[in-house]
Amino acid sequence: MGALWQYAINFFTKGNQRSLQAKKNIVGSLLIKGMSIAIGLVLVPLTIHYINPSQYGIWLTLSSMIAWISFFDIGFTHGLRNKFAAAKAKGDTEAARIYISTTYYYVSLIFIALWLMLLFINQFITWHSLLSLPPAMEKEVSQLAMLVFTYFCFQFIFRIINTILTADQQPAKASLIDMLGQLLGLVLIWLLTQFTEGSLLYLGLSVGIAPVLILLIANIYFFNGKFKEYIPSLKFVRKEFAKDIMQLGLKFFVLQIAAIIQFETALFLIAHYFGTEHVTYYNIAYRYFSVLLMGFTILLGPLWSSVTDAYHRGESDWIKNAVKKYLYILVPFILGGLVMLMFSDKIYALWVGKEVASHVTFNVSLFCFLFFVTTMFASIFVYVINGIGTLRIQFFAAMAASVVFVGLSVLLIKQFHMGVEAVLISIIASNVFGYIIAPIQYYNIFYKKSSAKIWYQ
Repeated sequence: MGALWQYAINFFTKGNQRSLQAKKNIVGSLLIKGMSIAIGLVLVPLTIHYINPSQYGIWLTLSSMIAWISFFDIGFTHGLRNKFAAAKAKGDTEAARIYISTTYYYVSLIFIALWLMLLFINQFITWHSLLSLPPAMEKEVSQLAMLVFTYFCFQFIFRIINTILTADQQPAKASLIDMLGQLLGLVLIWLLTQFTEGSLLYLGLSVGIAPVLILLIANIYFFNGKFKEYIPSLKFVRKEFAKDIMQLGLKFFVLQIAAIIQFETALFLIAHYFGTEHVTYYNIAYRYFSVLLMGFTILLGPLWSSVTDAYHRGESDWIKNAVKKYLYILVPFILGGLVMLMFSDKIYALWVGKEVASHVTFNVSLFCFLFFVTTMFASIFVYVINGIGTLRIQFFAAMAASVVFVGLSVLLIKQFHMGVEAVLISIIASNVFGYIIAPIQYYNIFYKKSSAKIWYQ
């Protein structure tokens, strides 16, 4: 026992400072994300039983469609993540504050203007036709859309604090903020189940208020404490720095578009071709296997910003060692996923009830498992590529992936008469950058040390 205790002490006190900080964040994130996963799992049956599977499908579909407005970030927050980490690595406090102030200013302008525009446009959208719903639901869904527009836009502004924490190699604190927002949302929804009848509007209000309130409190707390020297100010807004952020951020912007087209459009395609209740059944399997990615991302979280820091300090060996460790860590996640797949039908029944679980097919579960396995493998190399900012190949691959995903999905559904699994097959097939091209790029940069410019752009 004494030897084990000493090992634990050495694990957290000896070694490279960047590695020590990563270890502490991983342990903290494990605890916090573990709670987040538990909250997310409880939310699914609680929400389904508060409304019903069809209404829950409407909620998921509408939320995913409105998430498309994150396009308008134009990559600012991802650009900030790399620029802030690089400025801190160089000890340039003033540049770091300028990057933060400029990002808050332009993101606020974009999303407040967008919010006002969406509120105006909403009155002209016929939601019942778009989502194949009964005309009687038009008013309720339109009001729900207004709520979701509002909380999404303001949440996006306040979430910049999470980007700063992650760039500062403190992802555990960013995870804590998210978890507290989820916890408050869970409490509010539980209260709804006790005191109200099922209502999409009440659901939207509860889910929207919780994260925005927590993020607002987090902004006030950190900018009056740890990040006081970086507090946003109009005096530090610089147009030229906005261009600098956007030069990198625009590449991330395209990657965001590709991700949203693939992952968010999936729900719209399912709702359109199979009905909103199938969005619910798909989401059950997706949420179940997403536990794998959530757990792996907890461990992977510090890698992106740590790579940025190490790369700017010329410490390539640290990056190579980190990648090897993550590949070893991936193995038990794959084995765990196989066990989850074997017992998926039984767990679904315990989780959401036999009646709802009976509609989740084995094929959907199988392809959800395969999707998350390939995504976990890909994320190791994509995090390294993103951390050093060499995004040119990923940029073009992402544009091609979006076209392949939509085209292949429609082909498999309409010509080959496949079910919901067609969407998952299309996502996996179109994600070749992550699990094929990114590892090749990583090898050429860090092992072969290729002189070809394409790998470093």
